[in-house]
Formats: sequence, C-alpha cells, structure tokens
Amino acid sequence: MRAWWREISGLVIPAVCGGCGTPRTQLCEVCGQALLGRTARRARPVPEPAGLPVVHAAAAYTDSVRAVILAHKERGALGLARPLGAALAEAVRAAAAGYAHGPDGPVLLVPVPSAPSAVRARGHDAARRIALAAAAELRRTGRTAGVLPVLRQRRRMADQAGLTARERLANVAGALEVRSGGARLLAGATAVIVDDLMTTGATLVEAARAVSAATGADPLTAVLPRAAVVAVPPLSLGPNRN
Repeated sequence: MRAWWREISGLVIPAVCGGCGTPRTQLCEVCGQALLGRTARRARPVPEPAGLPVVHAAAAYTDSVRAVILAHKERGALGLARPLGAALAEAVRAAAAGYAHGPDGPVLLVPVPSAPSAVRARGHDAARRIALAAAAELRRTGRTAGVLPVLRQRRRMADQAGLTARERLANVAGALEVRSGGARLLAGATAVIVDDLMTTGATLVEAARAVSAATGADPLTAVLPRAAVVAVPPLSLGPNRN
C-alpha cells in the first residue's frame, strides 16, 4: 500500500526539486548538472580495501547529489529514479568498457540487495529501482542491458552508520550470496555490480566476493567483477581516466 501511494502521490502532489527544493520540478537544471554533468570516473575510497572491484562513479556525493539520493531512497521521491538511473548508466558504460567483450556488448546489472527490513520501511528497494532505470536508459541508447537481481543477504547485518572502514568490512564479510541458479545466469556474462552509493567500499568487496565464489573464480587469480555507482565521496573520485 505504501509503495502504491507513493507512485500515485508523485503524480498529483506538486513536485519540488529533490536536490534544492525549487518548486514545480523534480530536478532543476543546476542539480541535474551536478548529477549528470560529468563523465563517469574511476573511484577509489581511502583507504582502499583489499578485494574491491574496479568501480566507476558518475558524481560526487555532495550537496544536491546527496539530497537527490536521499530523497529517492528515504523519502520516496520515486520520480528521481530516472535521472539517478541515467547517471548510473553512465557509470555502467565506463565500467563495462574494461571487459574483454568490449564497450558495446550486452551487459547485466547486478544490484546490491537492500536489507529486507529497509525495503519494508521505505516501501521500495532503491538500488534495484535505480538499476532498472539504468538498464532502460542503456537500452534507449541502443545497448542490450538487463537487471539480474541474483544477490541476496544470507544473514542480518548491523547498521553500517557509525562504523569504521575496518568494522564495515567485518560487518559484511560473508553476508551475501548468489541465489540458486544465479551462477548459471552470470557465467560468461558482462556483469556489473551496481549500487546508488559507495563510501568505504566494504559492501562492494563482499558483493564481488559472492559473485566470484558463485561462478567458481579463484579469488587469487581471477579478474574481479566490475562495479558502478551513482556517487562517491569527493575524495574517492579520481581523474577522468579508466
């Protein structure tokens, strides 16, 4: 019921910009430029955790971009999924360019799963919704793309807020797994792990581990899956090169 009401209310309640509050628009030009105005870049948290896949991000997690992500995730501004998906699609393109299949081949987006309790509280799965919007944007621009939600939580995790980088790694270690049958779908695919935000990188480390384990890759020698996110803290966003 909550998710249904949010969908309807987005059509009948006057919109304000999710980034700055400007009336009569879901995303104003200035905030849209902050979200979508840059080429996706390689992102590395400091310190960079062992096992982190190559990550590309579309924007810096500051000011209006932070507000847009939180408005979508926490306040049910579901219409923002489309511009967030467009930003994520840009990061996916950059991430997939490093695969042997080439920059234009089919790609599967593997969203990091939200905790079931968070999905119930928010009324939607933010990362999966943005992934679906990103896949639609990729298809709109001529690329074959789909969403493969094969990751799931195998145990409860503590709230990551307030934890150090080391504590976050310990908190998520072994917490994710690929659903039954998912390994077959991932085999040989150009798969990119996706999320709305990367801070310390701990969750992406665990997601990459789970995908590699399911596909039988040797963690010591295999090339880790690549990852893409909408935004990262400014210090994690490097120069514009792959």
